[in-house]
Amino acid sequence: MTRAPFAADPAASRGREFSENREGVRGPRSEFQRDRDRILHSISFRRLRSKTQVFIAPDGDHYRTRMTHSLEVAQIGRVIARTLGLEEDLTEALCLAHDIGHPPFGHAGEMALSQAMERHGGFDHNAQGLRALMRLESPYCDHDGLNLSWEMLEGLAKHNGPVAQPGWALAQLNADYPLELDQHPSLEAQIAAIADDIAYDNHDIDDGLRAGFLDLEDLLTIDFVAEQWRIVERRFPNAPRDRQLRELIRGQIGLMVNDVLENTKRAVVGMGSAAEIRAAGRALGTFSPAMNTAERQIKKFMYDRLYYHPDQLVAAERARDVVARLYAAYEQDSSLLAQNWQHRLPDTEPGRSRCIADFIAGMTDRYAIEQCAKIYGVMPAGLSNV
Repeated sequence: MTRAPFAADPAASRGREFSENREGVRGPRSEFQRDRDRILHSISFRRLRSKTQVFIAPDGDHYRTRMTHSLEVAQIGRVIARTLGLEEDLTEALCLAHDIGHPPFGHAGEMALSQAMERHGGFDHNAQGLRALMRLESPYCDHDGLNLSWEMLEGLAKHNGPVAQPGWALAQLNADYPLELDQHPSLEAQIAAIADDIAYDNHDIDDGLRAGFLDLEDLLTIDFVAEQWRIVERRFPNAPRDRQLRELIRGQIGLMVNDVLENTKRAVVGMGSAAEIRAAGRALGTFSPAMNTAERQIKKFMYDRLYYHPDQLVAAERARDVVARLYAAYEQDSSLLAQNWQHRLPDTEPGRSRCIADFIAGMTDRYAIEQCAKIYGVMPAGLSNV
């Protein structure tokens, strides 16, 4: 498909933080294809397979993890980008990388690190993702980090919009390699962000129903869901309930994707370059007002009925305690850190505490549980509720 005039152009990329010797280049790839491949081959991405999406350390194999969620976001993002004539490889790379900064146990782990790091600048998973990709994961001989393109880093920093007051991690990275935090990002980054919303709104419903935390009758109090369920029942009246529910999820995703496409096409009329997208002063890759209202209703329902479900809150508190205890142990005795992390630990604050937080943030749920048991002599209990 022909690239739209407002799409990112890999041939016109603003480059990378560190110059690279391209002798013996590995394959005929564009700059954004290189970004995507560096994400796919990274240790940070591999660890997402064992990090919480909704349910902490689930016993079942069918629940989503951060990795499977990121793959689903990438599928949705690619479809939207391709239809709009955007740079599909950049969109895919942003979707795959958007959750890399999440610590073990998702938001429960983030809360624990935020509390532990309160005196040292705090913790933010989005900035941590950039920190991991720009400084911590360093497989190359001649520079730190994965050395991703400016467009990739900008999209990760601002996929939710301009950042008026960056925390310490993002501020440091932006000082080293300015990302124009006061502007909106590329349309590819905006699409990656809304693809994330579409994926988790619907797939969390799927997992919540599977786990028994959500009930169909309660879901049908949401007008958008009820309307789609009536369509499913009319089309497939004799299908098994589990297949009907999966059809419901697919149908809702399709409607949301089509809504984004139609609304975005209207918003970008007259846009002649990626620079105009950034200078528009507002997000252009969005839902229509009606779909935005429906999507907010879904989110509110999910917070009320799933994310803040009493059983979820109990498991989250136990997970938060695991991360808090790990931080306290490493702070008191740095010899408990992995050996390669002991060597990089600064002697002074705040660098010392930030290094400890980096180590914990990279852990999978499983590794965090194992390390807590190793340090304290007791396996943490009650972390899984499905």
